[in-house]
Amino acid sequence: MPPFNAPRTKVQLKLAINRLKLLHAKKTAVNEQLRRDIAQLLEQNKEASARIRVEHIIREDYLLEGLEQVELYCELLAARFGLLEGIQPQLGCDPGIEEAVHAIIYAAGRIEGVKELMILRDLLAPRFGRDFIVAAAEDRNNIVNERLVARLNIGTPEAQLVDQYLMEIARSFKPCRV
Repeated sequence: MPPFNAPRTKVQLKLAINRLKLLHAKKTAVNEQLRRDIAQLLEQNKEASARIRVEHIIREDYLLEGLEQVELYCELLAARFGLLEGIQPQLGCDPGIEEAVHAIIYAAGRIEGVKELMILRDLLAPRFGRDFIVAAAEDRNNIVNERLVARLNIGTPEAQLVDQYLMEIARSFKPCRV
């Protein structure tokens, strides 16, 4: 395994932050258009189609929240980069960056479109070892924030949540009557 490359890791952190911001902006714009489309479906009394599309919006909203959290973890790791550089591999991860490191590694395999996270995971492997990386990717030690885990592992949304989204979309895009 090659030695830990601190300068490259720091660059990848900054690139990951920028990519996460870009992906967040793109998905937010797409979500807004999807909400307009759902409002039109509701106006046309096509509730079944609207319900299906709302499930997609819910998953995307959860992903957007996850993107924000991962971006914050990347910023935290960049701000505390000295702790990462000063770690003796045999001593494990410093508690000040442990959650951030685990979250970034965990998210790397779950967020599409941010290859920088995968590169970061690979760059962190020489510092912490293969076993640490595998354990973090699977969250074996339950160190990754529960909310992030929930946001990146969304299943089928509950019917009540779908109904709430439908009502909110209908209210937000209600045509103005003069």
